[in-house]
Amino acid sequence: MSVRTGLLRLIQGLMMNHLPGMITCAELEAFIADYLEGDLTSREKWVFELHLKMCPECRSYLEAYRRSIEMGQRVFRAPDASVPADVPEDLVQAILAARGVGDRRPN
Repeated sequence: MSVRTGLLRLIQGLMMNHLPGMITCAELEAFIADYLEGDLTSREKWVFELHLKMCPECRSYLEAYRRSIEMGQRVFRAPDASVPADVPEDLVQAILAARGVGDRRPN
């Protein structure tokens, strides 16, 4: 890490931890679902997005979170689709149990 990058991170950390109304990375993580659902107030959204502008790690985390949701939605769009042969049987059974389907593998 360059001296410049280190200094920028230090300044960002100080701003996020000491400016009134700012949130930490952990607080941002706690509000991600509400942000994506549009359930934050305009003030909360503004603070959330300000944090994102200042924090590359949280921007990356938010993008990965969005991709995970999209992949999960694609999987459940076709719940009766066949399971690829290379998927471990214990994983299939755990998913079926979580969905309340029981001990049978879908075709």
